[in-house]
Amino acid sequence: MPQNFSSANAPDPFESASIPERPAPHGWRHEDILAILIGGVVLLLAFACGWATILGTDANHPWKDYLGKVGTWEANPVPQFIGFLPGLVLPFALSLLAFGTAQEIQGHCARKFAKGFVGVFALSTIAFLMASQQTVKHLNLEYALWALVVGLLISNTISTPDWLRPALRTELYVKSGLVIMGAEVLLHQLLALGIPGIFVAWIVTPIVLITTFWFGQRVLKISSPSLNMVISADMSVCGVSAAIATAASCKAKKEELSFAIGLSLIFTVFMMVALPIAVRTLGLSSTVGGAWIGGTIDSTGAVAAAGAALDDVAERTAATVKMIQNILIGVTAFGVAVYWVTFVERDKDGKRPQISEIWTRFPKFVLGFIAVSIVATLISQFMTHGDGLVESTVSDATKNVRSWFFCFAFVCIGLETRFADFSEYLKGGKPLVLYLCGQTLNLVLTLAMAYLMFGVLFVETVDSSSTESTSITETPPITETLAEPRMPTNAEALP
Repeated sequence: MPQNFSSANAPDPFESASIPERPAPHGWRHEDILAILIGGVVLLLAFACGWATILGTDANHPWKDYLGKVGTWEANPVPQFIGFLPGLVLPFALSLLAFGTAQEIQGHCARKFAKGFVGVFALSTIAFLMASQQTVKHLNLEYALWALVVGLLISNTISTPDWLRPALRTELYVKSGLVIMGAEVLLHQLLALGIPGIFVAWIVTPIVLITTFWFGQRVLKISSPSLNMVISADMSVCGVSAAIATAASCKAKKEELSFAIGLSLIFTVFMMVALPIAVRTLGLSSTVGGAWIGGTIDSTGAVAAAGAALDDVAERTAATVKMIQNILIGVTAFGVAVYWVTFVERDKDGKRPQISEIWTRFPKFVLGFIAVSIVATLISQFMTHGDGLVESTVSDATKNVRSWFFCFAFVCIGLETRFADFSEYLKGGKPLVLYLCGQTLNLVLTLAMAYLMFGVLFVETVDSSSTESTSITETPPITETLAEPRMPTNAEALP
């Protein structure tokens, strides 16, 4: 499956548009199926190793010692990098074997891929190293941002070398990582916040998505409906993950996806710092503030960092609301596929594509995400010592592997993106206006819903479920909090 989404950019998605030709499905060689297989095999190996070692004991997962994390450094990264070297062996070997095999299956040259992958892995290592610098960690500038910056510097200066290009498999990396991420979304944990968490994540999000798309087409009159939709989904659902899935459903161009992701990362950094300050200024409770953060900041890692800048309750609430919202990745992708097939891409006679086109367009890797989530939940709830097995496997093994996959993807996005390609999207500033207006609506509606659910209607229920609502007005200033932040590790940060 090529990385370019051939976009059907009708001047108005509410009017007729011709249906572009698309290649026939590739069966089990399809990129989405391969992503499910890669994610599934990684999880199977991780759980099998964990079961053999951990079950019924207090031992760590056996992968933990081979998936090292970069230690914090201040001026000289060399000692930390040397200590990080043993932890590079497993992720490199596992990734090269998995993705190299996938390239061979798809008919590409595995040898050329391996050569390019060495470069992609080296750049990803640099991104993790940069993210571990002491000041950078205090500012919560995660590896995803540095991976993108490293790639952009190369592509916009010396240009991306040809030998790297066979390894630029952005979508395969992200999709495989998302399948693995399904093990982190345990359904019984999401239900802990019950109705208030669902209302914040599932009611506001579709309202913001639909309103932002309508605003972009009807008011701003953005010429590319696919760009409009990807920006709307990225901003309203959960950032990069939703953007990737939605771009596949509406067949957005590669440049449109890169532009939307770039906007998302820039505003994520800003909101990660600004929202904890806003919560303190408004005197919101921990649960209300955490729910507001979880429903608006696009990156799960940034959500955890922003919540932790307040207190443990806010961090737990924010992360849970974001995980509930992450479930909408599949729903959004399916809804966009249906809408695009039935309205945007119908021909001049009003004829719509066959219903099978919806299945063809639907990003099937989402089904892998859902299946993994269900299986991990069943293991956690019904297997002896299953809860400890899932927790150890995810925290000590699969989170780290998934972070590497995401990092590869961000490096590739940077390497494939040239600022000159954005010129047409920056004309008149409409996409930026769209994002600002949509995010403003998102902030207002999410705050209102969070306050109504966690501060008025269900405050007693939330308090009794061990998420006590404590005031943040008397907590230390933000500067003091950042001096000793409770940071998610590189392996815990999500795009």
